[in-house]
Amino acid sequence: MKQNLLDTKDYIVFAIYFVIVAGYGLYIYNKKKSASTGSKDYFLAEGSLTWWAIGASLIASNISAEQFIGMSGSGFKMGLAIASYEWMASLTLIIVAVFFIPVYLKNKIATMPQFLHQRYNGTVAMIMAVFWLLLYVVVNLTSILYLGALAVSSISGFDLDLCMYAIAAFAIIITLGGMKVIGYTDVIQVFFLILGGLATTYLALNLVSDHYGTKGIFEGYSLMTSKASEHFHMILKPENENYIDLPGLSVLVGGMWIVNLNYWGCNQYITQRALGADLKTARGGILFAAFLKLLMPIIVVLPGIAAYVLYKDGAFQSEMMQGGSVNPDRAYPVLLNLLPAGLKGLSFAALTAAVVASLAGKANSIATIFTLDIYKKVLKTDATEKNLVNTGKIAVVVAMVLGVLIAPHLGIDKKGGFQFIQEYTGFVSPGIFAMFILGFFWKRATSNAALFATIGGFGLSLFLKKLPNISDLSWLSSYGFSVKNVEGIYEIPFLDRMGFVFVFCIIGMVIISLFENKNSVNPKGLEIDAKMFKTSTSFAVGALIIIGMLVALYSVYW
Repeated sequence: MKQNLLDTKDYIVFAIYFVIVAGYGLYIYNKKKSASTGSKDYFLAEGSLTWWAIGASLIASNISAEQFIGMSGSGFKMGLAIASYEWMASLTLIIVAVFFIPVYLKNKIATMPQFLHQRYNGTVAMIMAVFWLLLYVVVNLTSILYLGALAVSSISGFDLDLCMYAIAAFAIIITLGGMKVIGYTDVIQVFFLILGGLATTYLALNLVSDHYGTKGIFEGYSLMTSKASEHFHMILKPENENYIDLPGLSVLVGGMWIVNLNYWGCNQYITQRALGADLKTARGGILFAAFLKLLMPIIVVLPGIAAYVLYKDGAFQSEMMQGGSVNPDRAYPVLLNLLPAGLKGLSFAALTAAVVASLAGKANSIATIFTLDIYKKVLKTDATEKNLVNTGKIAVVVAMVLGVLIAPHLGIDKKGGFQFIQEYTGFVSPGIFAMFILGFFWKRATSNAALFATIGGFGLSLFLKKLPNISDLSWLSSYGFSVKNVEGIYEIPFLDRMGFVFVFCIIGMVIISLFENKNSVNPKGLEIDAKMFKTSTSFAVGALIIIGMLVALYSVYW
């Protein structure tokens, strides 16, 4: 494929982005350094992030190359339905702000393993701390690094390994400044990310209107809805070939809730942004993130649908090919290569911003869990604040080096980045979410029940994944719970599989807890007070506006 490499103007735009982020990061670091340098301040930016910095940081941590490339690829393949991941996340964020964050803040939680230690016991906390470190380094950090480098390399023409080293180095510099620097530089990263993303969407819609001899982005959009009307349905029918990835109503009432609530509510990488703030600021930031989430499909899904419409009508025939077949994940890079000089630099900066911000957030979470939950609890119980901050900095560098070394050997590009992350995290998230939700709201849940959910949930997920090879599941298809895969074998869609595993974990936890606590409440049960969940009027109004917009979107694109 012809590489339309970067022009001098693009390098200038990218250099401006780099100087702004690095300069602002340095400014924040020096300004805040004198104020306080304790471990809580370094890892959580205690009390110093504003609502807009928290909101922007949540989005910057969440959106990375796999969103741009993977969601656009899914837009090309299955259409707007993939936007459920984004739009349902808006509603999830409101739920997390109202019900989860007050519990964390009231109990002064800094890390997720600390919550498990306080609520269950040290064994559960240590198992999960080690597990999260492995998951973050081996699945998340590597996929963000590899797919990010792939994206940056496909636009710039630079060597893939060189891109990976450069991105890792830039992310390390930002991460070493601590959570404050990450939080505030994320505001700039999000600005570039949205601006660059909108530039690509604008180009994609114009390409469609030009291709059919009309003018303007609204004409382009209207042509897309008529030429690919099947790509504008949020709820897929069982006969749709993509039903296995997004099984109908499960995106509204089933497994999608587990994916989202676990990701946004029980994930160090995300909640860390809100844990250093007071409740009002944290809620304001999360509400801002929920609003930005509504806009994300415009940036990450529409370009993929535009590429599909053009491809169907004879454009990009050779560009979309990889290894003899159409690779939907090529949709976004193909469009980026068509951007004019200057704008291409902006999109290049947007992609880099997305990757670097996600890496910095991930690395900071890895350092936080390692330092506060393993180093301080086991390796050096009498560590000083300075020890902890220095250990955190070493952990950042070690994690990033490991990520760079492991990433090329995982075959991430073969599976499709977005699905790779969703499926592998999906093996464990039902059990983890069951353990958290009962830990929050049911005082009788015990530590053995929590261990059962973690290990039993993972075991059942693996069993259900392998089940189609052992047993014929076609009888489930009449209920909509099994569908033919590429090999013609009936299997349970992974979102439904997560739903089943979650129900199994909850039932198991309730039985074990009741058996162990026949007559009493578990003394480790959290103090929950209904007043904690009361919101301010401004938050309630904002939440209602977002819910109203969601209802409208699903009504129009059902």
